[in-house]
Amino acid sequence: MVEEFKKFIMRGNVLDMAVGVIIGAAFGKIVTSFVSDILMPPLGLILGKVDFSNLFINLSSTKVETFAEAKDAGLPVIAYGAFLNNVVDFLIVAFAIFMLIKQVNRFMPQKEADPDPRTCPYCKEVVADDATRCPHCTSELK
Repeated sequence: MVEEFKKFIMRGNVLDMAVGVIIGAAFGKIVTSFVSDILMPPLGLILGKVDFSNLFINLSSTKVETFAEAKDAGLPVIAYGAFLNNVVDFLIVAFAIFMLIKQVNRFMPQKEADPDPRTCPYCKEVVADDATRCPHCTSELK
């Protein structure tokens, strides 16, 4: 079992995934800092000096002025400002990943499609050239 685990952990896919997770976590921290510290303050200023991280709905009858006070007091709140920050974080990360994948696909060789693929005479679905049965309708092929 130990040998099998060693083989598993030393495979290229597992190591690549581990590196990807670590870099992804670091990238997430950078994006969170960018959104919270650089993007949202000017946006809040433009929208009338709104501090997005301090937007919340107090669900208790205790009066507090800031989200930090409510959090310190342990009051139940809906922190919709933090939610907005997280939505912007997500959109930036999703866009960055989209752009990365788009560039990687641009440099990867494109697989040429078979101009005349073999089709099943019964269901008309594409089947492998060496297939003896259709994987879609299970008909025997000649």
